[in-house]
Amino acid sequence: MDGDLGDFLRSRRARIRPEEVGLPSYGRRRVPGLRREEVAQLAGVSVDYYIRLEQGRGSSVSDAVLDAVARVLRLDETEHAYLRTVARPQPGGGARRPSVPRVRPGVRLLMDAMERSPAFVLGRRMEVLAWNALADALLGFGALAPAARSMPRMVFLDPTAADFYPEWAAIAAQTVANLRISAGLHPDDPALTALVGELSVKSADFRRLWADHEVKACAYGVKRVRHPVAGLLTLPYETLTVPEDPDQTLVAYTPEPGSETAERLALLGSWRATTAG
Repeated sequence: MDGDLGDFLRSRRARIRPEEVGLPSYGRRRVPGLRREEVAQLAGVSVDYYIRLEQGRGSSVSDAVLDAVARVLRLDETEHAYLRTVARPQPGGGARRPSVPRVRPGVRLLMDAMERSPAFVLGRRMEVLAWNALADALLGFGALAPAARSMPRMVFLDPTAADFYPEWAAIAAQTVANLRISAGLHPDDPALTALVGELSVKSADFRRLWADHEVKACAYGVKRVRHPVAGLLTLPYETLTVPEDPDQTLVAYTPEPGSETAERLALLGSWRATTAG
């Protein structure tokens, strides 16, 4: 995805006011935030060198320079890691992976054993690869066409998503920020590029959020959903990278035992088993 490095650096320059880094704010600025020469000065590199970096011509840039730029732009740990990834992309970043990744039988058995927790496996494009019965009852993966089993598509293209997620705006931003990390790691993945293109064409919200260049891993947190049968559910979640396959992530919702959400999930599971039978 050409231009990611430059766009990312420009977006981070724009959010920092000169006075925040001890620079005078005099003079009219054509764009908000720091100028390129100011970033270069604060990072201790030449202006020409920084311009080449922002233009994506700094593949041999050192860790020291990237660390200095990250410090000046006040990048957090995830943003810093993303900067290193997009500044020095690996050729063929995983493009030879199989088009339909396989989830190991042991992982499927593990999810099936999690009878009280909705659990599913995501691939590098946040596509849903496998799920247990309670996740199906909650999110309806089994009723979707294979191409629609994608968290980004469900969030941005499903017309019911805003009703299903009471905090849809936060969920949408989080989804894009997580997908942006994968795009940085796998710039040569044609399916990922196609997904971004499809969502950009079909969703103005996705286009806006993608242009923000936010990066954030969805490692854990809390989501609220409004299920048509179970009602409002508060769902803490945890994610784990599948051993020996860093492109696969196990996601499990972990409601507090005895909580109202746990009780509603149990009823949902019973209802689903009854209707399925």
